[in-house]
Amino acid sequence: MRPCGSGRGEAEMRIRFRFAKLGKIRFTSQRDVARMWERALRRAELPLAYTEGFSPRPQLSFGLALPTGCESLAEYVDVALDATRAAGIEAASLPALLTPLLPEGIDVEVAVPVEKGPGSLQQLVTSCSWAMRFTGVSKEELRHQVESLLSAPSVPIVRERKGRQEHDDLRPSVLVLAVSDDRAVVAGRRDDTGRSVGVVAELATQPRGVRPIELVRGLIAVSGGPAFRPLEGQAADGDRPVGIPVLDRACRTQQWIERDGIREEPLQPRGIPTETHRAVHALEHAS
Repeated sequence: MRPCGSGRGEAEMRIRFRFAKLGKIRFTSQRDVARMWERALRRAELPLAYTEGFSPRPQLSFGLALPTGCESLAEYVDVALDATRAAGIEAASLPALLTPLLPEGIDVEVAVPVEKGPGSLQQLVTSCSWAMRFTGVSKEELRHQVESLLSAPSVPIVRERKGRQEHDDLRPSVLVLAVSDDRAVVAGRRDDTGRSVGVVAELATQPRGVRPIELVRGLIAVSGGPAFRPLEGQAADGDRPVGIPVLDRACRTQQWIERDGIREEPLQPRGIPTETHRAVHALEHAS
């Protein structure tokens, strides 16, 4: 028996959701988040469209996968509904319906009907903007490392993919990188201790994405340190040389796509400007 909904061959209505992933929920994987969405959509009794085959599943298409341990103000999922049964559904009402059905830390901000286009949402994303917080370095040390990375013709690092280590050049994937002049604010949390330094970055996602931890390895590489080592809370101060950046927090603030030569976000957040200062604005106003 097919679950309540439609198959791939029937008329579909596609809704794109923008949501935030903040707090302790950041330690869940992309697969965990997909299960949370499937459960919430079923509890909301929405007329989902299902895949075909022996074990049909709701048709969900997520944006670029978020690294486990990172937060985000700009996550996306496209959900296909049975168009014949979804005729009376107002997309604008869905964020308020779904947010209480999702775990704490996942807040649905916007829902908009979209047309099904060529390629998946994940394939359309060309770069992501990030706000990060580092410890273990002074602002001057980190600024020098950032300048060294940006001026370097190449930045060799070691990446880990599917359990294997691969050598790669990080430099072409770093589109924007700067030390923040303000106190380090990530996901609405301001560090008033003075022990961390804020960084904003835009990292390319094609031909393959760059994770914040790989950016850290690049900063270590240009400062003369090893380009591959565990960093996130795994080295005590007494075991780590002075001037080695440690990633304390990372939050994705935007995912970018290009349509007809125009660079834009898959969905604009409600009431937030799109200028270059939007990332800082969003971080300061995140809950």
